[in-house]
Amino acid sequence: MRIRILTAWLSTLLLVSTGAFAQEEKDIEGGQDHPLVSRMPGFYLSAYQVKDFDSYDPGTLSGPDAKWEGKVTTLKYAIKTGAKNVSMVQIERNYENAVKKLGGKVLASSERTLDTKIQKGGGVTYVHAAAFNDGTSYELVIVESKAMEQEVTTDAAALSQAINATGKAAVYGIYFDTGKAEVKAESAPALKEIEKLLKQNPNLSLYVVGHTDNDGKPEANLRLSTDRASAVVKALVGGGVAAARLKSAGVGPYCPAAENKSADGKAKNRRVELVQSN
Repeated sequence: MRIRILTAWLSTLLLVSTGAFAQEEKDIEGGQDHPLVSRMPGFYLSAYQVKDFDSYDPGTLSGPDAKWEGKVTTLKYAIKTGAKNVSMVQIERNYENAVKKLGGKVLASSERTLDTKIQKGGGVTYVHAAAFNDGTSYELVIVESKAMEQEVTTDAAALSQAINATGKAAVYGIYFDTGKAEVKAESAPALKEIEKLLKQNPNLSLYVVGHTDNDGKPEANLRLSTDRASAVVKALVGGGVAAARLKSAGVGPYCPAAENKSADGKAKNRRVELVQSN
């Protein structure tokens, strides 16, 4: 009797476990394949994450492709019960061939990992694939490169607070074309806030200091930062600020606000700073 009860209990447990396991063998809610590449047959999506801007280091590369930045999509796949087994090499070769068909190139590969780069129309997409557990699971990390969108806006109150606290304030929102010193039209909101700052603080005078990242020759960047600072002063004077309250200067790449190894760091270094001069 005891044996029959135990057998029935084990059978029920097995059915429940199998049912629960089967329920888990489906794509995670909200997850989907990346449109760039499909999945291996017989696999389901067990984890899915998208970050609008992040960095990823595959750990296998050096040089300019060593660290990837942009929109990062992470997908993890696991094989379904009863599906045809594949090897780790098979997974790696499948994605290698898929990327090559898209015009991409292999940056690094092994029997279980792959790092590739696809460059089209001025955009760069990186794909990292890694197989695990003798081919029963694998991961894709797809990075669509882009510069970080500046989400912290410049306003007069924030500028005033920074100057009162540290004697200077960084302005992100004054735009120039690469290598040029003409202030672009989309800089108008930031310029208006600087004008507002000076209007609210009639005794305040400023050095307008141009900064660049370290791309290019330092001497050229120094000249460029000086010209850009002069252009900002000219724009502010044109907006009604007294010229006597402003002086321009440029320091090129010599006073960075962040490292110059990433797109995010370079973006932080390309700035105008307002430095209290009285």
